[in-house]
Amino acid sequence: MTDGRTRPEPGSPALDLDLDLDLLSHVTADGRTLDGAGPARLGPEHRTLLGLCRSRHRSVAELAAASGLPLGVVRVLLGDLLALDCLRVSRPSPPGHLPDQDILREVIDGLRAL
Repeated sequence: MTDGRTRPEPGSPALDLDLDLDLLSHVTADGRTLDGAGPARLGPEHRTLLGLCRSRHRSVAELAAASGLPLGVVRVLLGDLLALDCLRVSRPSPPGHLPDQDILREVIDGLRAL
C-alpha cells in the first residue's frame, strides 16, 4: 500500500503538512477524482479514504478506524492524496485558543435573560 514508505514522497507538499496530519486533523475531499489521474501506485485504499471523507470531514483517527488500516499507513496515503490536491486538511483549534468556560457560561446566561 505504501511501498515501504513511512512518510510522504520527498518534495511533496504533504511533507510540509506532515505534522498537521495528527489524530485530530480534519480531512475533507475536495471533489476531485482519481480516475485516470495520478501515479500508478494509487490503489483501492486511496479511493476508500477519499470515499470516507467525501460526504463530510473526518479526523485522521476516524479514517483509520473506518478503513481498518493502521494509522501510519493512513497518514502516508493521505499524504499521497494531498500531493494530488484531492484533499483539504484543517486542524481543530487548540485548547488555548478556545473561549474560557466562564465566558461561555456568561453568554448563555445573557441569552437566557433575553
